[in-house]
Amino acid sequence: MESDTGSGDTAIQRIALCIEYDGSEFSGWQRLTRPGEPDRRNEPTVQSAVEDAVSSVAGARIDVVCAGRTDAGVHAAGQVVHFDSPVHRDPRGWTLGVTSRLPPAVCVRWCLPVEGDFHARFSARARRYSYRILNRPVRPALQRQYLSWERRSLDADAMHRAAQALLGENDFSAFRTVHCQAAHARREMQDIVVRRERDIVEVQVQANAFLHHMVRNIVGSLLMVGRGERDESWIGELLAGRDRTVAGPTAPAAGLVFLGPRYPAQWKLPAEVTL
Repeated sequence: MESDTGSGDTAIQRIALCIEYDGSEFSGWQRLTRPGEPDRRNEPTVQSAVEDAVSSVAGARIDVVCAGRTDAGVHAAGQVVHFDSPVHRDPRGWTLGVTSRLPPAVCVRWCLPVEGDFHARFSARARRYSYRILNRPVRPALQRQYLSWERRSLDADAMHRAAQALLGENDFSAFRTVHCQAAHARREMQDIVVRRERDIVEVQVQANAFLHHMVRNIVGSLLMVGRGERDESWIGELLAGRDRTVAGPTAPAAGLVFLGPRYPAQWKLPAEVTL
């Protein structure tokens, strides 16, 4: 592990990390045990794994804040977190030191010191997700943990046209789970694209923020359009009706990847997370 930099400097340093993980082995991002609740420490979460690794490198207990929580089985290509450290390491030391203490399904892709008012969640102006569906008669063997599967033929063009009804700031109550704890259901859908490449149909979405299960519920409804069970206009009708009980089922977690958040250029983060 790299030695401390700035020896004798006791100032708190705020650090941003970009985390990649395979969510198959975890019960989601968020640490599960809270005060007054049953002990669930035996259920692995990405947050617990990351905090344990960062704390080991820092030599002190460290809590991390993420840009967007993911559910059990959901993956991340570019989750951004921040934490405050009482000790200083250089970015390479944090990256290699933390990764060496993480399970094989998690790694740190990059590390940057950031200003003290940077916040992984509240400084973000957008989040991006990808949902990939293998559309062929037989289930996948390779990469099955990263794909959903639909045996019936899908009309990806119809799905794309239907999805455009979701653009703009809207009440997404029709696509939120009953367990969603958000104060309100208004979100700004900034971009949504459905495209096919051979046997793979991919749905990519970007919004200022997402509700619990929002992407998977949208995909579940778009699949009904793609199979020809519903007209393209149905997605707009669902949005206007705000009734989750009449929308499509929640799509499986396996096909969903959190591509990452996007921040204003003022934070001087890598291009992949900058607007």
